[in-house]
Amino acid sequence: MKFYNPFFYLLYLILFNYSYSQTKSYSKLEDEILKADSLLFQAGFNNCDLSALAKVTDNSFKFYHDISGVTTGKEDFIKGIKNNICSIDYRPIRKLLHENHNIYPLKQNGEIYGAVQSGKQEFYAVEKDKTKYLTSTANFTHLWIKKDGKWILQNVLSYNHQTPENSNQVTKTKPGIEQLMEENDVPALGMATLKEGKLTKLKMYGNLYDNQLAPVDAVFNVASLTKPIVTMLTLKLVENGNWDLDEPVFHYWTDPDVINSSYSKLLTTRHILTHQTGFSNWRWENQDRKLKFQFKPGEGYGYSGEGYEYLKNALESKFEKSIDKIVDSLIFEPLGMDNTYFVWNENINEGKFARWHDAEGELYKQDYKNKNASAADNLLTTLHDYGKFAEYVLSKVSSGEPLYKAMVTRGNGMENKTVIGLGWELLPNLKKDEYALLHTGGDIGVNTLIMLLPKTNEGIVIFTNGDNGNKLFFDLIERNLSLGKRINKTAQ
Repeated sequence: MKFYNPFFYLLYLILFNYSYSQTKSYSKLEDEILKADSLLFQAGFNNCDLSALAKVTDNSFKFYHDISGVTTGKEDFIKGIKNNICSIDYRPIRKLLHENHNIYPLKQNGEIYGAVQSGKQEFYAVEKDKTKYLTSTANFTHLWIKKDGKWILQNVLSYNHQTPENSNQVTKTKPGIEQLMEENDVPALGMATLKEGKLTKLKMYGNLYDNQLAPVDAVFNVASLTKPIVTMLTLKLVENGNWDLDEPVFHYWTDPDVINSSYSKLLTTRHILTHQTGFSNWRWENQDRKLKFQFKPGEGYGYSGEGYEYLKNALESKFEKSIDKIVDSLIFEPLGMDNTYFVWNENINEGKFARWHDAEGELYKQDYKNKNASAADNLLTTLHDYGKFAEYVLSKVSSGEPLYKAMVTRGNGMENKTVIGLGWELLPNLKKDEYALLHTGGDIGVNTLIMLLPKTNEGIVIFTNGDNGNKLFFDLIERNLSLGKRINKTAQ
């Protein structure tokens, strides 16, 4: 293919502030370039994986540096990394700053053949038994070319290098979000935002564990954000005519602990999704550690993971498939959620898993490789996948179908302070008829949130890997949702 002179076009983009449609929709291009960037720096630079560098750089690679000059060719570039970066007496770490980070497509005849990535980056030093410290910052511009379906780095501009002691451009205090993370000992934060019903931005901050920077495709255990997946699966089955919200579930399954209770004959899926089962959250909370009805189904409210497990068993019994296979066919595969799983498996890159941390930011030692599928807890997913799921939920609400209107209509009694629809908590009366639907997740070392505003078609998804992650929620909601202040006032 014949290309335009890349640097003339690159300068045109920068000088005239060419605007890409990524502000309207989180693009496949952005996802691909961020993954290539992660391979370049997370594997290649931060961990001195020279084979990773070789895979992602072009043979005609050129590196323009404002201090060390020009490096021409892949071989000399990798040799320079080996002899300099990989041979110094501390471990250098590059950190991408998400503010003012942009990715622009290069097209020819309507087809994307390349991309320009520009932004700012920070470089840190990691020494044994010492706190990581900032060594410099720099601006960068990367030219990526697509060859045989893979993104290859062809040119780099690295300039405006500054050290902490000689520049007011170096952040003396961390950016707001990262400072919040540090103050609350939250190692990693992933955030997806939706505008106009579409996923527009993915941002990843901090470390998965130790000094392993969190890549954009990091895998999180999202705790109870598993439940919205099972909710939307169940409603999809109802929509398809394969399930009935008001049919007693004992037709398909009854838990042995309550088989002799008359209430087991009354329990329906509607009761389960509105948390009106009569069950405690978990049976082990009861003194005898057995499942029991605390009240007649439909005549009280109590959040219950057991209810979702009950529903899972009924679904598996009727359809003679495991819950993950049912969800794969109706939710994950249609939405392209290719990196979402109910159980740990060989497809998960353990090095990209956001390990759990306590309130002091210390690593938990618990086994995080869950072996059993749950309908209530422990879903493993990426920010991108769950963002696509959030798009799906917004589209269903905006469809106006009666089933999904019921999903965002109060289903529990007015006497309850918490308003519950079908599987979702609701925050009504935010501004005129505007409302939010949300769900949170919280386990050891995990705090997560999805919040959607159907009237304005906005949303936010937040993943954290720390016990204090929920302390960031209010600030992030206010920063990223148009009704953030009002939401926080209502929620508090």
